[in-house]
Formats: sequence, C-alpha cells, structure tokens
Amino acid sequence: MENKSNFSRLALVLSAVFFLNSCAGLAPRGGGDILVIGDSVMAWNRSSGQTIANVMEARLARDVTARAVPGAQFDNGSAIASAVGFDIQAQYPGGQWNWVVMNGGANDMGFGDCGCGDCRPLVNKLISEDGQRGVIPSLIERVQRDGAKVLWMGYYNSPGTSFAGCVDDLANLEARIKRNLARNPDGYFLEGEDFIIKSDPSHFDKDETHPSPKGSAILGTALADIIITVDGRFQGR
Repeated sequence: MENKSNFSRLALVLSAVFFLNSCAGLAPRGGGDILVIGDSVMAWNRSSGQTIANVMEARLARDVTARAVPGAQFDNGSAIASAVGFDIQAQYPGGQWNWVVMNGGANDMGFGDCGCGDCRPLVNKLISEDGQRGVIPSLIERVQRDGAKVLWMGYYNSPGTSFAGCVDDLANLEARIKRNLARNPDGYFLEGEDFIIKSDPSHFDKDETHPSPKGSAILGTALADIIITVDGRFQGR
C-alpha cells in the first residue's frame, strides 16, 4: 500500500512537470503584466487553448502569464510538489506585476487531512476570521507589496459531488477572503456563482465540476471586465 501511494504521488508530480514544461512560457521573475495562479478551475481547457487565462488575454489584448496547476493547494506540505506548482504560493515568482489573478482552497480541503469533512481548523490556518492573518492573507500582502492589484476568483456551485462536503467550509473561507479584500484598496473579488449557473449543463465539463470552454469563457470575460473597469478608472484620474 505504501509503495502504491508513493507511486501515485510520483505520477502526480511527473504529470505536473510535463504540464509546466509544456506551458507557453514560464513566469518571469522580473514580473510582467497579468499573472494567473491557482488550481484546476483556472487551468481547465488548456489543451484546446480555452482556459480562463486564454480568454482574458484575448479580451484584454494584454500579456497574461498562466501558472495555475490542476490539483494545486494553497499550502502543500511536500517540497517536491511545491517546486512543480502544486503549491499556489510557490506559483507566484515575485517581481513586478500589474495584476495577479488567483483562486484556490478547495484542494486543501479535498486532499488534506480533513477530507472535505470538518475543515474549520484548516480554514483558520488559511485565513483568520477577521481575514487578516494566515496563508492566504500573507500571499495577498506579498503580492501587493510587490505592487500588483489582486483579483480573487471565487468558486461556483456545481452539480458534481467531488467537493460536496466542502461547500460550507468553502463559503466560510471565501467570506473571510472578501472581508480581507473589502478593506484593501487594491483587492477585488469575483463571485463565481454569479456567472456559472449550476442548472446549466453547458457551463460544465463532463465531470460536472470543472468549467466547459463556455464556462471558462464566461469566467475569463468577467475577470477581464473587472480589470478593464478598474484600470479605466485609474487612468481617468
């Protein structure tokens, strides 16, 4: 059983290495325009060039660097896994960016010790009730200290059952993130569930969890429109 578990972890890491090596470009440490980090929701539909980042790039006509990795957690305890993108914190290379768009947290609950059961202690580790302390606020602070605006993409409700047990804790997590960003002049939040409709099968892939190309287009467009609105407001000053 131990050998099988080790083999599974190795296979997952190797698949991530392949995924990252086949990306259009690595995130430059000096920075860039827009960086997208997070988990599989951000990375889905990559093989057809229809990820959320692809949609944003086309709509904005700006450079968008995509570093999201399927299966990524916000706080991955494995150094090897973190090195190949399975830790969302490690996906951020530092440097000067205009925007960093991010999501995450579901895999910490689904793959972590709480297993989508009682994940309240994990939520507290990721972000405190007041939204000011924890893994997530630390990354937000680091990104903004480097000069970027942060745009968080919230999850949506889906007909899939993979993360059904996490719904309440994810809602709690995102309420705290919104609390953080509400006090933050360079922080913005997109409600995924305002755009992806659980009862509309065209918004979902066959697994009924990840976005279809249409779903990615809806989310990517909504994120891009926030950037257009905010940047236009600042340019008008």
